[in-house]
Amino acid sequence: MATMRDVAEKAGVSITSVSHFINNTRPISDSLKEQIELAMTDLDFQPNALARSLRLKQTKSVGIIVPDSANPFFANVTRSIEKALFANQYNVILGNSDGDLDRALLYLKVMTERQVDGLIFIDVGASGDVLNAALRSLNIPVILIDRIVPGVEVDYVTVTNIRGGFDATQHLISLGHRRIACLTGPRGLTASMDRVAGYRQALSEADLPLDENLIYTGDFQFESGYDGARQLLNLSPRPTAIFACNDLMAVGVMRAAAELGIVVPSELSVVGFDDIPLAKFSAPALTTIAQPTEQIGILTANRFLKRMQNQDLPPEQQILETELLIRQTTAPALTKRG
Repeated sequence: MATMRDVAEKAGVSITSVSHFINNTRPISDSLKEQIELAMTDLDFQPNALARSLRLKQTKSVGIIVPDSANPFFANVTRSIEKALFANQYNVILGNSDGDLDRALLYLKVMTERQVDGLIFIDVGASGDVLNAALRSLNIPVILIDRIVPGVEVDYVTVTNIRGGFDATQHLISLGHRRIACLTGPRGLTASMDRVAGYRQALSEADLPLDENLIYTGDFQFESGYDGARQLLNLSPRPTAIFACNDLMAVGVMRAAAELGIVVPSELSVVGFDDIPLAKFSAPALTTIAQPTEQIGILTANRFLKRMQNQDLPPEQQILETELLIRQTTAPALTKRG
């Protein structure tokens, strides 16, 4: 097996120059780089990543913990982060907490034991003091995405969830809907609570009464959208529109409406949140509040890279704008209903 000494001899340079090239610890000329790269290729030289990480006190790995790796929103954000970090020679270790606090805590333990250089975390919701204490105890950079964990002073990247909930509801109000239901995410999630706050604010500003019977607590999955819609659409009078706090639940709503013989959008308007790829390919195409998933991932990766350069930077909060995308699942309310 070739060594750095072999590479240095073949390239006609010093071992020190080879070391600086491999570890990126000092600038070297382009001509020396070319000589070393050719020698490494000819000798099939593979640097010892473990030894290098021990010297530099970096493993070039980042842990990402998500609550649902099957959810297209989290998958798209994670892909964007991985792409940006990979371009900077970082590897990603992914953990799926499946919305379970104990699993999230276990992944925190496993990833710190593997000495990841930093952690990107999306809260499972209703985490309480245990997770807060675990995150505060970490001595590596931590970045929160989408969901703020109260009491944890770290970097986070999120969106204007209140504004998004408001825009979704105001759009339905502008179409003449007055009995508007809301399918929420799990209790305790800041993202869900903020979207519901926007829903409540829009009703209040339009002088519409808030009927708590029209608010159904879901879990951001297809099934809870389906179950919630079945319950809401059996009310009398039933809602003429439903705002679902994510697209997966909105698709569940559309399935339930179809089974009940309720036509979307002529008899029921539906708005989602996220703009996952399925939204524009559903039939009819889903009106939704779009989150800039690629931008979220890029900003998160860039913030991590800045943290690796200077871990004494003050925490930074980046809040991105959401956007209402009007497609085919919303229409003016009928003046009379059966």
